[in-house]
Amino acid sequence: MPPGATEVVLVRHGASTPAVEGERFPLTDGHGDPALTDVGVEQARRVAERLAVESLAGLFTSGLRRTDESARPLAEQTGLRPVAVPELREIQLGEWEGGEFRIRMANRDPLALQMLEEERWDVIPGAEPMDRFGAGVRRGVERVVEAAGPGVAVAFAHAAVLGELCRQATASRPFAFVHADNGSITRLVVMDDGRWLLRSFNDTAHLA
Repeated sequence: MPPGATEVVLVRHGASTPAVEGERFPLTDGHGDPALTDVGVEQARRVAERLAVESLAGLFTSGLRRTDESARPLAEQTGLRPVAVPELREIQLGEWEGGEFRIRMANRDPLALQMLEEERWDVIPGAEPMDRFGAGVRRGVERVVEAAGPGVAVAFAHAAVLGELCRQATASRPFAFVHADNGSITRLVVMDDGRWLLRSFNDTAHLA
C-alpha cells in the first residue's frame, strides 16, 4: 500500500437468525439485533482463519450482536480487543425494523420492489434518510482509520453499510454493491490524503 494508507478490511457478519412472521428481533437502539446461527458461527471461524495470519492494527465492530459474535474468533486468535463503532451499524429501517424487512423482501412486497427499483432505502416508511446514513458510515470509517493508523484494520459490519461505502469509493449507483454475502471480505484502502480505493469486493474464497 502507499505510505500512510490504511486498508480497512470490511467483513459482513455471519448468517443471523431467520425472521419469522409475527415475531420481532430484539432491538438495540432501534436496530434489529439477532444472534448468529450455527452457519454464521462457522462463517466467523473461517473468516478468523483467513485474516489471523495478517498483521492487524485494529479490530472493530458495529456494536450489534451479529457483528460482535462474528468478530469473536478473530479476537481470540489475535488478542485484539474489538472496539465498537456505532456509525457502522445497519441502516435503520423504520417500520420494517426487527426482521420485517426480510419478510417483506421474501414476499416480494410491492413497496420492497419499488425500493429496489428506485435504489432508495427511505422508500420504506420511517427509514433513515440516505444522505444521513451515508454521512454516518463515512464517519465510521474515518474513526476506524484514526484509531488504527496506517496498516490493516478489520471492521465487521452490515450489507447496507458495505454497499454504501463501496458506492462512495467508486461513485456507483446507490445499490450496486448491496449484495455482499455473509462472511465475505471487502477491502477498502484509505489514502493519507483522504482518497478511497476499493481494492476488492465480496471475497468468499475462505467459505468454499
